[in-house]
Amino acid sequence: MRRRWRRGPFRIQDINDAVSGELDVRVEEQDGSVQEFKMNTANIPYLTRPGTVRYKLATGKPSEWGHHLRGPMFGTGEFSWGISNGWSLYGGGIAGGDYNALSLGIGRDLMALGALSFDATQSRARLPQEGALTGGSYRLSYSKNFDQYDSQITFAGYRFSQEDFMSMGDYLDARYEGGRSGKSKEMYTITFNKQFRDLGLSTYLNYSHQTYWDRAPNDRYNLMVSRYFDIGDFKSVSVSLSAYRNRYNERNDDGMYLSLSLPWGSAGTLSYNMTLDREENAHRVGYYNRVDEHNNYQISAGAARSGATASGYYSHQGDMAQINANASYQAGRYSAVGIGAQGGLTMAAEGAVLHRVNTPGGTRLLLDTEGVAGVPVRGYGSTVLTNRYGKAVVADVNSYYRNKASIDLNSLSDNVEATRSVVQATLTEGAIGYRKFEVIAGEKAMAIVKLADGSEPPFGATVLNARKQETGIINDGGSVYLSGLNPGERMSVHWNGAAQCEIQLPAPLPAEMLMNTMNTLLLPCRPLAGNKPAADAN
Repeated sequence: MRRRWRRGPFRIQDINDAVSGELDVRVEEQDGSVQEFKMNTANIPYLTRPGTVRYKLATGKPSEWGHHLRGPMFGTGEFSWGISNGWSLYGGGIAGGDYNALSLGIGRDLMALGALSFDATQSRARLPQEGALTGGSYRLSYSKNFDQYDSQITFAGYRFSQEDFMSMGDYLDARYEGGRSGKSKEMYTITFNKQFRDLGLSTYLNYSHQTYWDRAPNDRYNLMVSRYFDIGDFKSVSVSLSAYRNRYNERNDDGMYLSLSLPWGSAGTLSYNMTLDREENAHRVGYYNRVDEHNNYQISAGAARSGATASGYYSHQGDMAQINANASYQAGRYSAVGIGAQGGLTMAAEGAVLHRVNTPGGTRLLLDTEGVAGVPVRGYGSTVLTNRYGKAVVADVNSYYRNKASIDLNSLSDNVEATRSVVQATLTEGAIGYRKFEVIAGEKAMAIVKLADGSEPPFGATVLNARKQETGIINDGGSVYLSGLNPGERMSVHWNGAAQCEIQLPAPLPAEMLMNTMNTLLLPCRPLAGNKPAADAN
């Protein structure tokens, strides 16, 4: 799987529950630097706000590496219920013919002491060669942040599984690959990370221990150190070093990764990466460039024992989708090209919008510019233009934090003004928020407003359009600078707390009046039906 995040800390929250075992993690920064490490899957089940129920439902068929469907139709679901401020109940299940599983657990927020959870899962699987197999798996998890020390420790859990317990992945392997291997017995993972902000240094340490019913245990150690610093005119140079040891069957498998990146030009970055392990010694150089906030690309080339390599990618952040194209080559082995698009459709009572997404089904904000199309709005990432109905969705927002969305005033069209250009929202996870900007669209011109008797509206009278937006304030002699003018539109002039008369704009609008502020539009203001303009109270 491949995911993109905006700058700053991030969490991977959409890994499928069926994923288990050891993961190869590769983090490619936009500056071209690369961090690679391995980690075991273990997690702290989430806690839920009191009185809130969160759930997920899915159905489908498994697919193998070649993307061919293989296995039974299945349904899966999970939930979490916030019992109180400190307690959450969670659980889930999978139903798929010859494989079924049910889990139930409880989580406790220990406040200053961290978070603790315990859960149990019971599985029942039927294999042609072994018959029905039933087993349980039990997990205890703990996590604690030490904010005052910029550090975190996670005992991301102790898990014990009975010999006949099977995850769905285990069942599919045993059913279609012929036999079971690597029956998990016990696993625990401990993670510690620490930030040294004064030194620009961060460290990460991970240890995991895995035992099996049918083979020798496995121990894995990971250490990663990264630092940012300046060298002369080069600012924010980064270097990262990670090393690992995998001990299995009294044999050590060691490896390391080194990554160096430095800024180049106004928006580019040069990078160098090295991979060293028992089987490979690879070196790679690359160049990354951010063309603008919507487009970036990277090219790289390298050499390794297995042959020369080259690769590149291009990414475009569109209004309705993110589009990626990539190509890679390794001498004597393979060449590949690919293109992909990721987007979403959000439908709400206020409208439907096609948009790009960060995480499918994630938190997002539906923004409304009152029917004005082409307005550039943003959350915390690149801008997106409102559609023909004046709607846009930004998905780069956080859950449970106050988010700010705004109009990019520097990129507004000349005929658009924003009287309210910033909105805020605090959303729960997966929620769809709705916020409206105040936007006026149309031409601008100087005008003189005259009443039916030849007099002018009083100084300070306001001009409002049909949407009750203020488009101008009357000055001495009836002069006014008007914005948001559209051919044939009706506007009302207000004073003494009420609408007194109405302006009918000409259609078409005189071009010479719009382009030259030395010329003015003469706009008669006719009394509203059944209403005689009131005298100025002053």
